[in-house]
Amino acid sequence: MAIHPTAIVDPDSNISREAEIGPYCIIGSGVTIGPRTRLLAHVYLEGKLTIGKDNVFYPYCSCGVTPQDKKYKGEPSETRIGDANTIREFVTINRGTEGGGMVTSIGDGNLLMAYVHVAHDVIIHNRTIIGNGVTFAGHIVVEDYANISGLTAVHHYTRIGRHAMVGSRSVIKQDVLPYSMTATTHEIEVYGANRVGLERAGYSTGAIDALQSAFRLLTRSGLNTSQALARISEELPETSEVGILTNFIRESSRGFVK
Repeated sequence: MAIHPTAIVDPDSNISREAEIGPYCIIGSGVTIGPRTRLLAHVYLEGKLTIGKDNVFYPYCSCGVTPQDKKYKGEPSETRIGDANTIREFVTINRGTEGGGMVTSIGDGNLLMAYVHVAHDVIIHNRTIIGNGVTFAGHIVVEDYANISGLTAVHHYTRIGRHAMVGSRSVIKQDVLPYSMTATTHEIEVYGANRVGLERAGYSTGAIDALQSAFRLLTRSGLNTSQALARISEELPETSEVGILTNFIRESSRGFVK
């Protein structure tokens, strides 16, 4: 275990012998750090916080700290960070609250760019890209492979579907459909399937075309949601991606961006 002599490490923390703790880092009680995770410098970690293996934390990020929620009364909530994540400069990650399941969670293989804020009870799944300055309010779910561009603000209790691409400076107040490309101009709207991202991920042309047709019915046909879902069921092939899309809509409690 390599711990720089200027680092402050609480004896009640649990740090792998293969981890690296850089200059001026502060690690509090109840923090667990897995093998080959590196804290480059000036990183602040507070428990209860569990971090897996092969992560990199850049200078001036803070993780596991008290949530910015007046309802929080000191309950023993926690933060969980998986494997192979990159946490860039000045990222802030708050732990969970009793009102949200007690856990803020980040999965595996995510990139959180500089100045990202992850509020209490946010669940980020796997292999997402979160751009500079993105702000998540509490109780948000971000699904696998979502790509959220810089300076976007996301309202609490919303969901970002898998493989969604959200344009920069967007204000997200409702759920973002999986596989979609969504952005704000003066009003937020869906621009269709995230074709380039899906092609890069290996989705077939047929699957992407079916999604594009589904988005056209949902957002450009003049139909209400129930009518559009009925047309999708009648007219489009029953691909797994279209099934995920329609199930996402049926489970949405806030409505979704059109």
